[in-house]
Amino acid sequence: MSANDSLGDEALARSLPGTFTSRHAEVNGVRLHYVEGGGGEPLLLLGGWPQTWWQWNKVMPDLARRYRVIAVDLRGMGGSGKPAGGYDKKTMAADIHALVRHLGLTTVNIAGHDIGAMVAYAHAANHPEATTKIALLDVAHPDESWSAMRLLPGPDQHVDSVIEAGARSYLWWFAFNQVRGLPEKLLEGRHRLLGDWLFDRQSDDPGFIDERSREVYARAYSTADAIRAGNGWYQTFNRDIEDERGYGRVTAPMLVLGGDRSNYANLRDTMPAKGTDVQVVKVADCGHYIPEERPQVVIDALTAFLG
Repeated sequence: MSANDSLGDEALARSLPGTFTSRHAEVNGVRLHYVEGGGGEPLLLLGGWPQTWWQWNKVMPDLARRYRVIAVDLRGMGGSGKPAGGYDKKTMAADIHALVRHLGLTTVNIAGHDIGAMVAYAHAANHPEATTKIALLDVAHPDESWSAMRLLPGPDQHVDSVIEAGARSYLWWFAFNQVRGLPEKLLEGRHRLLGDWLFDRQSDDPGFIDERSREVYARAYSTADAIRAGNGWYQTFNRDIEDERGYGRVTAPMLVLGGDRSNYANLRDTMPAKGTDVQVVKVADCGHYIPEERPQVVIDALTAFLG
């Protein structure tokens, strides 16, 4: 993509209010892309599947007034490298730790959504000396309970993932993304179909993820290589579960935000035991994509939490 491409990372970074710059760093054997702006205490933002750093675009300008905001494309995501392996969250946390050192920082705050939340947790567990505080948005790190997920949906689960109060989604894509070789053939050049299906069914109001953002994400996952890399985050869940067994309670203060129409109830019941200082907050009228559905809530919650 050229620097003048309106949906390329450089143009997207320039389009944000304030001054943001698209950069790359070679760390831990992988090339990571990140967008940086603002000043003050560092705050890393880690996104999830099937999105990129752009999922933070609605919160970055306001947060950059108080913090040095660094929105990172994880290993395998967007403008970052897509190596053959290393998609377990412990290795991805090592990527982030190496990036922190590359940037000349000693300790950082990290907010992660979806896959990014798993990496944020793994960073706090494996690099506590480099973690000031962490915020997890709508997803926890894989643990033993994930091994008991059903192949068939339960009677209280929605096969089509339509969000309703008190109902749980059937996470069929967890299994689909385990399959090697086939998703690339089915979705290459057609990932917009899957993205729209997820965004329309896992958000309280699909309109909060606009056409421009959907195009950004569809392009980011348009190639077979990108689809294969994103699936790699799911194919390492068994390894992640095994790693989690060896983690103690996270000592960094932890804020957990859950959409009331998504994963809040599960996070409320499970996350307090995962750390020594945990706040679990319900985000009202919200599905899975919290930074885009309720950006002001995220801005206010992070500002209050980080200080």
